Amino acid sequence: MSNFDENEFGFPPDLSYRKYNITEDLSNEDRENLEIIHKTYKLQRTNINYSFNIYLINKYCKYNSLVNFWSLFHTLDGIVDLSDPDTSLPNSVHALQTAEAIRKDNKPDWYILCGLIHDMGKALYLAGKDEDGTSKTTQWAIVGDTFITGCDIPDDIVLPEYNILNTDHNNINIYTDGCGLSKCSVSFGHDEYLYRLLEKQSLPLEALYIIRYHSLYAWHSGNSYDYLMDSVDIKMKPIVKEFSSYDLYTKSDKVIKWDGILKDYYTKLVKKYISSDLMIQC
Repeated sequence: MSNFDENEFGFPPDLSYRKYNITEDLSNEDRENLEIIHKTYKLQRTNINYSFNIYLINKYCKYNSLVNFWSLFHTLDGIVDLSDPDTSLPNSVHALQTAEAIRKDNKPDWYILCGLIHDMGKALYLAGKDEDGTSKTTQWAIVGDTFITGCDIPDDIVLPEYNILNTDHNNINIYTDGCGLSKCSVSFGHDEYLYRLLEKQSLPLEALYIIRYHSLYAWHSGNSYDYLMDSVDIKMKPIVKEFSSYDLYTKSDKVIKWDGILKDYYTKLVKKYISSDLMIQC
């Protein structure tokens, strides 16, 4: 494992990010965007309980089609995250913004690669279905803050007013204290999809944690799931939290354009840690 400082990472809180309240002073465009976000989260909380989560994993994590890494990456050119209030740019733009910010801070090369690939699981929309929330136009089982199914959903999650719509909430708790996140069923989305796609590649454990849990804000940026952590989760939490700051605070309208130097640099990183061709669901 790499050595990370477990103190605060120097990212100042920015209240202009992750704002979900629909207020009177909003423009019509901002109001419409937030209404789409609310609809996405309402459908996510309503539909993704423990049993439906297992259904989604069994359906979408059976990889059956070979695709080149860069072809898969550029499928992100065609999707904008319907749950994100902070950017309306394609996810491929955000991916490079994140990776370049991490590289600027001289982080390990696998960490930089995580910045580039962390949202690639959103490519599951290629095989998605409206009724499953996995299509380009629905997305409630692709994007958004995730939560652990099979137990209560915490109040400090985004838009907690929709928690009550979930049949697991205030109804069951199938986990024991200290069981570990790997024993928990986190709501399905691009994190879990990409984790299962890459878990047998050459990425270090820290990278796999980032990929699998970067949307689990109630864990890495709060204390709601601390009772479930095992010793590995405790070590990994500050790493995922740090990454989430890069993920969040690098979103802007400034587009970094690919050139030959960037493409060569990231192609070498991919070759070091990931197969040039990957099996996806298609």
